[in-house]
Formats: sequence, C-alpha cells, structure tokens
Amino acid sequence: MPTIKRILCPVDFSDASRHAVDHAIAIARWYNASITAFHVYHPIVTAVPGLPPLDRVPEADLRRVYAETAACFEGASAHGVCVDVIVDVGHPAAQILVRSQAADSDLIVMGTHGASGFEHLLLGSVTEKVLRRALCPVLTVPPQTHATSTLPFKRLLCAVDFSDSSLRGLELACSLAKESDAMLTLLHVIEWPWREPPAPILEDLPSDQAAALAEFRRYVEKSAVERLRGLTTESDRGHCVIEPRVAHGKAYTEILRTAAIERADLIVIGVHGRNAAEVMLFGSTTNQVVRRATCPVLTLRDQPADT
Repeated sequence: MPTIKRILCPVDFSDASRHAVDHAIAIARWYNASITAFHVYHPIVTAVPGLPPLDRVPEADLRRVYAETAACFEGASAHGVCVDVIVDVGHPAAQILVRSQAADSDLIVMGTHGASGFEHLLLGSVTEKVLRRALCPVLTVPPQTHATSTLPFKRLLCAVDFSDSSLRGLELACSLAKESDAMLTLLHVIEWPWREPPAPILEDLPSDQAAALAEFRRYVEKSAVERLRGLTTESDRGHCVIEPRVAHGKAYTEILRTAAIERADLIVIGVHGRNAAEVMLFGSTTNQVVRRATCPVLTLRDQPADT
C-alpha cells in the first residue's frame, strides 16, 4: 500500500495556492507526513541590463518571500504537522521538479489558476509541465471559488483504463479512501468508434445487426465491470465502499460528468506515455480533466518521465 511521508507544496501566494495548502495539511495529517513549503522566486525583470542576475537576488527580497511562504502554513502547527520552508530562485516549473526529486517527495500538492483566458496559459506554463515530468504523484487543487469539493475526501472517483498508471492510481485511491473513510467509485470509460452518448438507435439498424451490436455492448460492459471488481481485495472493500461503474463516450467528458453527478471530492487518474503521440493523449484526457475539474485531481505516472 502506498505511503506518503514527504509532501512538497509549492505556493505563489495566490488564492489558488493557498487553497492547495489546506489539502496538503489534511493529507499530511492522515499519513503523519511532513510538508516542504516551497516558493520559487522568479524576478520577471532579470533580463533588463544592469539588474542583478538570478543568483544575486537581494537578501531582503528572499527574507520577505520566506516569511510569506511560512505564513501560508501557519495552520499546520496546530495539527502537529512538521513544515520545512524553502525558497529557491529560478523558473517555477523547473525548480519544483528539481526540488521534488531532491527532497524525495512522495506527493506534490499545488493549485491551478482556472480554465480560461490568461489563467489557462498559467496552467500550461507551470502546472502542466510539472504534471508531465514529475516522478511522484501530483495533486492539483482548483481555486476555492471554483471548488465543489470538501475536506476530508468522502467521495473519490478513480478513472481506470487498466493501464499500469491507472492501476497505480487505484492503489493510492484505495489508500486515501481508507484514510478518510470514503466511498470510492471505479470508472472505466468505453470509447466507441462512433461518438456517444447517445448510444446508437438500434431500431434504425437491420435486426440482425442491432441484435449483434446490443449483445456486443452487453459483453464489453459486463467484462469491464468484472475486471473492475477483480482489482480490489476483500480487505479494500472491508475498509471503504467501492463501486465499479462503466460509462460510454469520450474519456475526459465522462470522467467529469461522473464526478459532477457524484459530487466527487477527488478524481484520481493515471498518466501514461512520454512520446509525442502520448503527450497528445495527455492533452486530450488528463489535461482536460485537470483544467475543467471543480475538485482536486490526483495524477500518477506509470514510469519516470524524460527530463
């Protein structure tokens, strides 16, 4: 069973990152983990001639951002959570990845800035890079103004496509569900060559084709449910309620739809692949879920990413 002992929580002092701090503290309490409170000081004007380079930032600025970073985690001490404060200088995404490996982090918890306009670009420039390259799981938390979730997590949704990454996600989802005494839904989405929902109207097909298609759909759905049920143990089911579910359609659409219907407090999804084609899959599924979800999204890779 996965264990979480070291959590890296980057903050940029926005409302989104402050909301992520609450989740980092909650998870640290559940697992008796420590938190590395992390801020990357990135002076925008460093390219102007005559100004100090990145490695010669005024000490007063560093002391100020150190104090601001520590202030974001003031609530941790009341819950007995140990917090180390670190300030690095450089580019945020790159430094988050470097620091997560240096600290041997088991989890990165960070905020997202929204899903449209300039905020959409911010997600792409920092959070998306971390999601693609982090060696440990990443929990992305939407701004509080967009959030529909609550703490502790009581309703978890784990997307399962039976890949190694989704099975790793399921393992961690079961662990989280046990820690917070939650209900866990295992969702498998079947994508057909045609677009649905809605499903094809069988009455519009020749009778023999309609019967064959109906039988094939039943077989595929039944097989998927049986595979989902076979992924969890009696021990898992003894500690939390686990429900398998199958949906038909575009993966990210059905994941988000199911999360909304079930009022999920957390979505868990695997990220697999490192080549160009698989990066496109990342963009069309995991990235869409992260961008559009109104609850936190926990992503896991099946193998280390290229750096």
